[in-house]
Amino acid sequence: MRSDQFGYEVTVSSPTAAEAWDQMVLAFLAHSAKTPEYLGRVLSQEPDFAMAHATKGLFFLMLGRRELNETAQEAHRTATEAVLRSAPTAREAGYVRALGAWLDGRLSETVREMEAILTRWPEDALAMKISHATRFILGDGKGMRASVEALLPAYDAKNPARGYLFGCHAFSLEETGDYARAETAGRLGLSLSPDDAWGLHAVAHVFDMTGNARAGLNWLEGREHAWAHCNNFRYHVWWHKALMHLDQGEIEAVFDLYDTEIRRDKTDDFRDISNGTSLLMRLELEGHDVGDRWEELADISERRTEDACLLFADLHYLLALIGDSRDVAVKRMLARMHRDAKQTNAGELLARMATPGLSAATGLEAFGEGDYKTAFLNLGRARRSMQLAGGSHAQRDVFERLTVDAAIRGGFLDEAEHILQERTAQRAGRLDSYASTRLELISGSRVDWDDADRLPAE
Repeated sequence: MRSDQFGYEVTVSSPTAAEAWDQMVLAFLAHSAKTPEYLGRVLSQEPDFAMAHATKGLFFLMLGRRELNETAQEAHRTATEAVLRSAPTAREAGYVRALGAWLDGRLSETVREMEAILTRWPEDALAMKISHATRFILGDGKGMRASVEALLPAYDAKNPARGYLFGCHAFSLEETGDYARAETAGRLGLSLSPDDAWGLHAVAHVFDMTGNARAGLNWLEGREHAWAHCNNFRYHVWWHKALMHLDQGEIEAVFDLYDTEIRRDKTDDFRDISNGTSLLMRLELEGHDVGDRWEELADISERRTEDACLLFADLHYLLALIGDSRDVAVKRMLARMHRDAKQTNAGELLARMATPGLSAATGLEAFGEGDYKTAFLNLGRARRSMQLAGGSHAQRDVFERLTVDAAIRGGFLDEAEHILQERTAQRAGRLDSYASTRLELISGSRVDWDDADRLPAE
């Protein structure tokens, strides 16, 4: 039995394994590409460390890939067997239960297990981040904020995870609309932990949500070291930079980032696919030809139509299939979502296939077919509960834009204007270029209709 960097007991005997565990925790907090390397080192030296096996299973489930469910199940079996052999601490056993809950489709129970750990061991930064990440998947911004704020008094200047906690606080503040405090917390977190990509990206979210893309570009410029070490999260930070260029009308820079950073490695992680699809859709909504870029995203998405792991992932796979006119695959995916929606007691994530999943998916399909009335009616029905799909406000904004554009193209000008007003209010009352151009389009359309009404009868 040894103590970790926070002073809590861990059921390991090897000092090198204990060191690797500490390194793994900090790497996970930093979204470092070295996280699995450190975890593998721990498991190779301490095969009966149940907490490490449970953590491995949770990490795999966060990837949202059907084929990895069995890997997570195996990690749970191994962790459960290790519990019988090694007598883990109460804290460690909580991780095993948390993994089991997720495998049963009870993500809220996973969160409760993490929160129970944090009540007794508040400086367990791994539990903090897992709770934060799970709530993010569930779209629970208020819960993210409450969880972090309960921990702030426990993390003093000597705590090695203090900067990362501030980064998580920054993101939860931004997602709950407290933009000024979010920017301050994110800057502070990065000053304490220079590799805190999550905190850096939280500040980028602030600039997105307050319509200040130029300041956002200035914030990211020269800070590439803060996300260069990351796993696939680095693509997401580049995505944020591309969104800022898009808002500024710097389209050549957007395409350059797409080709050289965002989709450079042609990865098939759903988060990377969501970066690509949502950016291409935004470009097309602004009238830009994206060439053949939909094709590689659609090829990957077509292999994912049966995944049914996360609604957020499914909707972005659907965007790719619609973007590349893969009609057969679109129908196949919608049929599967309908089947999922009929299941009872299938877990929290599958329940979201029904609401808001079916309305959102039906609306996306209709938009792709040019049936804008049907698209708007369905997307409009889904938008009030779209937070249940998970992700951030910035990520879900592509669906908000599609809803507005469907309304305008379908002749629902008042409804489109109302959505834009709500969207602007959420963004500190500031218009970004998207809202400005759409409001001008609505105003111009009304003038055209008024002029038509004044034309003399034939």
